[in-house]
Amino acid sequence: MGRNDQGVRGGRPRYQAIPRVLVFLRHGPDVLLLQGAPDKRLWANLYNGVGGHVEAAEDVYTAASREVTEETGLVVSDLSLKAVVNIDAGEPDAGILMFVFTGWSQRRQFKPSAEGELRWVPADQVSRYELVEDLAWLLPRVLAMPPDAPPLFLHYGYDSADRLVIQSAELPESNIRIQ
Repeated sequence: MGRNDQGVRGGRPRYQAIPRVLVFLRHGPDVLLLQGAPDKRLWANLYNGVGGHVEAAEDVYTAASREVTEETGLVVSDLSLKAVVNIDAGEPDAGILMFVFTGWSQRRQFKPSAEGELRWVPADQVSRYELVEDLAWLLPRVLAMPPDAPPLFLHYGYDSADRLVIQSAELPESNIRIQ
């Protein structure tokens, strides 16, 4: 099948997703979080993992590895896919497809990031930090997953009050509203 047969152009409009990666690195009992720079348009001053967009010429694993190296200077080779999240960003024909990974770093020494301030945080204390809105729910789950566990498949949407709603057919507590 050639490029023109992939069905991206022509025909009826289809939902399209922008692929992104999000990575949570571990070292001992700690997880590496990035506090967004105060002048960032998205997630200013909030803690998140490291990550970014997937480039056209790379797979999501390569993108996750590249983003870790670009934002931290750390090199990891044992990334594990923990969740695939379809994010309804409010556009009828476009959204975000986020691939969430965990991995282990052999060292704690990272380079400063232009994205914000990196910090090793005890994994059992992440709830004490000002997190991006979904992380209080998502992060403990992905950090607790065994290495061979299949990834979570999630949908993020928003209710009429613009509150995040997390849904998953495989989790009993699905349809969670985040205040």
